[in-house]
Amino acid sequence: MPTAIAVTSPDLVLPPTDHQTPTAALLQSPDAQPLDAALADMQVLVEQHGYVIGLYPASIPAAHERRLHTVRSMLESDRIALLKLDLPPLGVAVLVRQLRQLSICDFSAGIVASAARLLSHYIYSGALLNSVTKLDRVPVSLKSHAKSWVPGSQFGVLANPEPQLIKIGNGELTGPDFGTQLMVGKGQLQSDWVTSTLAPAWRVQGIQESALPSDSPRWWGTSKMIEFAAFLPDISVLYQLVSSVRREVCSWCGIELIGDRCGFCSAPVNPPENQGRAAGVQNQGAPIRHGS
Repeated sequence: MPTAIAVTSPDLVLPPTDHQTPTAALLQSPDAQPLDAALADMQVLVEQHGYVIGLYPASIPAAHERRLHTVRSMLESDRIALLKLDLPPLGVAVLVRQLRQLSICDFSAGIVASAARLLSHYIYSGALLNSVTKLDRVPVSLKSHAKSWVPGSQFGVLANPEPQLIKIGNGELTGPDFGTQLMVGKGQLQSDWVTSTLAPAWRVQGIQESALPSDSPRWWGTSKMIEFAAFLPDISVLYQLVSSVRREVCSWCGIELIGDRCGFCSAPVNPPENQGRAAGVQNQGAPIRHGS
């Protein structure tokens, strides 16, 4: 069985790209599931799959995050990874699907878990907003706040990999310099800017539509928005990207990993020069081969 991928909300599970891509398990909130049931469900996942990689947005309620760590602690399992993702909701969903794709490849659970940090740098996640007045997750200038009060104003915002903000009609968002597809989730804003202007400017190779994650309006500070995320869609490219990075063994828990931090125990990689090499991968716009 492939490594289990788990999420904290069902709307973070995008439709599979093919019949082989597995779905994700649901790690429910304390309001929806008592602790004993959560423990039992996680135990079953570990027994069936060997390892579980739980992904959750940094924006989930504190009680839900505490539940995740309580379950892991009470089971005393080193086979459960909990990865906190500082991406907008649709970006999280895209990354979750990429890890679901990688989970059926010949990668160990440690490689799949640590690949989340690498792949997040290749996701261009943003939104078209009618107001930035309540946007607190991306730096917004006072000038932009003032402009948001002008009737009819719209803003293009990029939260990842580097924050950007423009007023529509005045500037462009810097997009990826590699081939991507665009995932679009429509809120209560009527506009074709994302598909008719942004997509051609970014030379996307295809556009997919998805239901807007339930947490998106809260994340972006308004329901009048359209969320988007450009991503690497091809499993062969994802495989090559992950395979090209030097593999290490965690000095703390002994699991295999890539990058500068273990996805299961969060221990940093030693010696320090390995961290510099991993950072070099993450700061580039295209896969780089580091050797074996």
